[in-house]
Amino acid sequence: MKVIKIEKSDLAAGLDKLRGGYRLFGPVKDKTSHGFQELAAGQAPDLAFQNTRLSPKNLVFPQSETLLAYSLDGNDPEGHIAREVDKDYSPRAVIGIRPCDAKALTLVKMNFDTDAFKDPYWLNLYNASTFVGLACDAPGGTCFCTTTGSGPFHEEGLDVLLVDQHDHFLAKVLTDKGEKLMTAAGFNQSADGDAAVEKAKTAAEAAITTAIVTDSLAAADPMALYNADIWEDIAFACINCGTCTFSCPTCWCFDIQDEAQGNKGVRMRNWDSCMFPLFTMHTTGHNPRDTKVKRTRQRFMHKLKYFVDKYNAGIMCVGCGRCVRQCPVNIDIRKVSALMNNVGDAAKCAV
Repeated sequence: MKVIKIEKSDLAAGLDKLRGGYRLFGPVKDKTSHGFQELAAGQAPDLAFQNTRLSPKNLVFPQSETLLAYSLDGNDPEGHIAREVDKDYSPRAVIGIRPCDAKALTLVKMNFDTDAFKDPYWLNLYNASTFVGLACDAPGGTCFCTTTGSGPFHEEGLDVLLVDQHDHFLAKVLTDKGEKLMTAAGFNQSADGDAAVEKAKTAAEAAITTAIVTDSLAAADPMALYNADIWEDIAFACINCGTCTFSCPTCWCFDIQDEAQGNKGVRMRNWDSCMFPLFTMHTTGHNPRDTKVKRTRQRFMHKLKYFVDKYNAGIMCVGCGRCVRQCPVNIDIRKVSALMNNVGDAAKCAV
């Protein structure tokens, strides 16, 4: 595995070289927080951040996306035919994505890239992207990625991993796409940085002092968890605001709506949330999840049990801590998982 040394003073020039073949995206500070956006000509990503308020999942799964356009004009020879709108799937480089967020995309991919169905919109954007990760040297107090199958230096889902070494970066080239990007940027100074990377990784992992307990969830009876007496207490404070799902890098729920004006219209895909009362509303007026207790249970059962049972790939969480930090009523997925895990332990003991 190749390691390249990139002087920080050379980073901007290298990114400028990439602009001829890539659209560049990276973290940019807006008032008090950072978010990923396309970088304008001459604009460099702000890599002096801990993590973004919202995950960069919108780069491959836009919050609102036009899928089709149509006309209802009887005089239009192509009227009454829904057609795909033009989209830009040219190569893109995402600079500075955190390892937990790159790992999250690999979990979401399981839903959009199955044997039975492949979502072309999601996959086209994902496959057009080269992901340059930024190792997390100073994890936050609510980060628990090391107990979710991820970590501050995790490499899954990345093409390159940048490790900050004060005046320079060490870049671990992980894939052919990463190799191509480094060559295009003119970064070719080889380095013997394995020991330095390993030392930084060990220190970063040691700085994570919180964990999520999930050891009994895979073997737990789904109906025992579903019917457990924990859900009323968990849901008591919830206000169904959806902050947890919109900030979560692994949530993928969406709705599709037609928006028409005059005799023209578009079909849109928009983020949705299982926490919203209308999410499961049927056209008959029946709502199978008509209370917040049912909706709260669905959210946590999906992340911590249903996903585990379906994919056998761990929980649908990468430990970024966004939902913990941003929930206005302090609902904590780590505490919920502990309660669910206790139910699983009790069920094992009763056998």
